[in-house]
Amino acid sequence: MQVHHVPTRPSGQAIEAIELSVLAPVHNEEENVVPLVDSICESLKDFGKPWELILVDDGSTDATLERARALLGRPGVKLRIIELQRNFGQASGLQAGIDAARGRLIATLDGDLQNDPRDIPAMIDILEMQDLDMVCGWRKERQDGLMLRLIPSWIANRLIRKVTGVHIHDYGCGLKLYRTSVVRQVRIMGGMHRFIPAWVASVTPTSRIGEMVVHHHARQFGQSKYGISRTSRVILDLFSVLFFMSFRQRPGHFFGTIGLVFGAISTLMFLYLFVVRFIIGEDIGTRPMLLVAVMLFLGAVQMITTGIVAEMLVRSNGGGDVYTVRAVYESNVGNS
Repeated sequence: MQVHHVPTRPSGQAIEAIELSVLAPVHNEEENVVPLVDSICESLKDFGKPWELILVDDGSTDATLERARALLGRPGVKLRIIELQRNFGQASGLQAGIDAARGRLIATLDGDLQNDPRDIPAMIDILEMQDLDMVCGWRKERQDGLMLRLIPSWIANRLIRKVTGVHIHDYGCGLKLYRTSVVRQVRIMGGMHRFIPAWVASVTPTSRIGEMVVHHHARQFGQSKYGISRTSRVILDLFSVLFFMSFRQRPGHFFGTIGLVFGAISTLMFLYLFVVRFIIGEDIGTRPMLLVAVMLFLGAVQMITTGIVAEMLVRSNGGGDVYTVRAVYESNVGNS
């Protein structure tokens, strides 16, 4: 991994503890990246504690990276830019930023200027006053298209709440605040960024996950990366979330239960066929039940052995990175 630092902190100066890391993954947002940084800096100018801004360039093919790097020397901004080797997706971009964050708290927001960073201080107040581990933004007055964005999102949010049991109104809002020590206990991968509250609920009680109504703006520049075509992916991802929330530590229970059900049904069929053949004396060689019983028995063996293999993988998997960093560009200018 190639690393660039501009400029560096004087060697005799003590390193301040960072209170807040603001994280924004960006992909082909060349028209938005400078206004984004400006709005974040303006929103936190009276924060009063050391904070940093992390931009994760997720394989942009336009001038996003160049325009972001031009901001490195700006006074009052402790800016880091993490350049990923290719486009890994928003989930990996978030994970890369979370891994790199130095703050006690992490605030995330989208790079398209639709989230309002002015909500971040209020979210911090709610997190501290209510002793929460996570605060989710709720775009109550969302500025998006009805058919392509609002209706699919409404359906998805209701479905996710029902399946996961985490009652957040707006799973898709990019504006969220976390305690760093908590969010680092989960890994965000494979397009699972929409389900972060559910992942966090696997390491902390749902009573420590709150939400706050936040501002939302219509997109001014660039093209949205989301649409109704993602609905099917969300549904498939939801099945994965349900599986991992219930069987992440013991996947053998999931596959093994299916295997035992198959095995029990096949055993009953074999017992019935045994009675028919050896007690009643009828021929069973051409009966479809015999083939079904054999197939169920083989399915039972396969499911149980799959569960054993899954258990072995869970115990041997170290949870590797889901992204590759090409370079890190850093400006160590204080902004407390």
